[in-house]
Amino acid sequence: MKEKKRCTAVVLAAGQGTRMGTSVQKQYLKLEGRPLVYYALKTFEESSVIDDVALVVGDGQVTYVREQIVRAYGFTKVSAVVEGGRERYDSVYEGLKAAVCADDGKVKDGYVFIHDGARPFADEEMLRRQYEAVVRYRACVAGMPSKDTVKLVDDDNYAVKTPERKYVWTVQTPQVFENSLIMDAYSMMMGEDCEGITDDAMAVERYMHVPVKLVEGSYRNIKITTPEDMEVAHAFLNGKI
Repeated sequence: MKEKKRCTAVVLAAGQGTRMGTSVQKQYLKLEGRPLVYYALKTFEESSVIDDVALVVGDGQVTYVREQIVRAYGFTKVSAVVEGGRERYDSVYEGLKAAVCADDGKVKDGYVFIHDGARPFADEEMLRRQYEAVVRYRACVAGMPSKDTVKLVDDDNYAVKTPERKYVWTVQTPQVFENSLIMDAYSMMMGEDCEGITDDAMAVERYMHVPVKLVEGSYRNIKITTPEDMEVAHAFLNGKI
């Protein structure tokens, strides 16, 4: 059996969360008495797959997060807390530089798991499946087959195409890559117009021309975006769903 390569998680917690309709950023909203981002960090802290974590936070929040979350909850795997940028891809790039680049700027050998801090229900089995996949395919993302029929529409919301449902997956995080592969993709992308790049896999597909493997995630692995999502998350944690 090959020796396991080092795996680093980049946890994104810099988003504004405007759809939550609260003054508190969603990653710090309390879910059963703990900040939302706690649950993603706890999963990685307890994982045998993940070796260390880089946490990306909003402007001016580094000290608060280090003291009130990382130290307060004893997250020893968090090796870096860095400020993100204006857009998601800016934050990912800052996280990648902190996570996979050595002091001399060279990219370390290993794999990186990029994860939304607003997804509290990733689990160890998912991480193991993704590690096995990234070793084989170089790039993989968590996802699940769509339960709904999906229609593509034109600018006036008329349906123009209905893809076969067996070919449609909804994509989640973590999204997992060889360190050098994703760093090369982001380095190329950051010098161009990034409009339309909505996830990390798109950067690898567009700039590196490497196919990305879809790996089973979980229907529970929801992203908390609206107040209704928080209600579902409470129900998950209380065993009501």
